[in-house]
Amino acid sequence: MFASKEDHKVAEEISNSSNIIGKGTVLQGDIETFGNIRIEGKIIGNVKTKSKIALGQSSHVEGNILAQNAEVAGEVKGKIEVTDILILKPTAVIHGDIITNKIIVESGATFNGGCKMGTVNKEIKIGDNGQNPALKPQGAKAV
Repeated sequence: MFASKEDHKVAEEISNSSNIIGKGTVLQGDIETFGNIRIEGKIIGNVKTKSKIALGQSSHVEGNILAQNAEVAGEVKGKIEVTDILILKPTAVIHGDIITNKIIVESGATFNGGCKMGTVNKEIKIGDNGQNPALKPQGAKAV
């Protein structure tokens, strides 16, 4: 899969990266990342990560979420697709469908929509054709 140890190291660093959208921040547009993402602010758009997404109590997402793992304590208006474990904290409010392999719903959490559980074998593709832009040869444009 990787041409060299250096390419593997770059890919590992990217997947271990963390992103934070702070409280009071409003972001319009889609977000795609290989690493973890924590949202405390407001996102108007879709969020996709190959790792974990954590939505704090003050978070508000108007769009779909696709992640390997998710922990939700805020509000989501859109579909949530999680390939592994979805945790809904007591303050979570979901308006939309949930598709996940496993779900933990803590007392107080609410969701209005359908819920499908079981094996989710969906591969999360980030960027152009699922390729990592950081691993493209120098001189190539990342889209």
